[in-house]
Amino acid sequence: MQKLSPSLVAVKKITSTVPRANFADRDLEKVAQLILELGGLINPIILRRNGMDAYEIVDGDFEYHAAAKAREINPMKGETIGAFILEPENEELLLEQVQALRKSAKTDNLLESPETEFFDEVFSSQPADSIKTPVSFVESSSLEQRLTNIEAQFASQINELKAEYAREKKVLAQSIQDVENRILEQVSLLVEAGLANRINQFKPELLPEKQVVVKAIPEVESLTSQPMSVLEALNTLDESKMLANFQDAGLKSPVIKRILKERDVQPFVSFTTAVKRIDGLTDKTMIKMIDKWQKYS
Repeated sequence: MQKLSPSLVAVKKITSTVPRANFADRDLEKVAQLILELGGLINPIILRRNGMDAYEIVDGDFEYHAAAKAREINPMKGETIGAFILEPENEELLLEQVQALRKSAKTDNLLESPETEFFDEVFSSQPADSIKTPVSFVESSSLEQRLTNIEAQFASQINELKAEYAREKKVLAQSIQDVENRILEQVSLLVEAGLANRINQFKPELLPEKQVVVKAIPEVESLTSQPMSVLEALNTLDESKMLANFQDAGLKSPVIKRILKERDVQPFVSFTTAVKRIDGLTDKTMIKMIDKWQKYS
């Protein structure tokens, strides 16, 4: 028979049928830290192949979960674990040894545990036939530990739900902000459409006058077919002409200066943006300016 020697197996390729919750987190944490400090596990586990490159635990579930914990803490140092792999030529003897060691360890634990010593003290003076078999403290402690681990898992899941709720809340807030921005954009477009409507209301009144002028003097057709708009006037007229044209509409000299300053930075592309950018220029004033310009231009 080939000499028995452990192999290094990737922790991520191993599965266990025993849940991690069966073991105390503090014990797993302690052993995981020791594995990282020592650079490995001193007690190889027993594995059986269940695929091309996959293994399942035969013995050593606690050690496996401790190694998995070590890998979570430091993936670079906890990638592999020492293990004996069951092969056809050694499986029977390995399983027999595992069974013998388990039986021995269980007996030692029962004989040396504080619970056993306590019962020996309490019942040593009583007649043998009066002593009843007590409930195992070991089983009680194990159950208590499992409940503690389950509570810890619930707490972890609750924290994950809280974090997910916070993320969803942030996404929802962003969606609401996007909707509000789109509504504001639509309002701006509606304001511009209202101003354009107001301008169009004056065109039928001005059209006959224009037709008369064109009929009398055809040479001015090119000039009257494309009159300067109010927006163009805001972007091109100098201070004196702007004051002369729009003073009656309520446009004051300080506001005109701000218009000249702002258009040097960036020309106005709409009435709405002009009202937004110019402090002191209101929608009401802009409508008066349009009315006056269409009436006399």
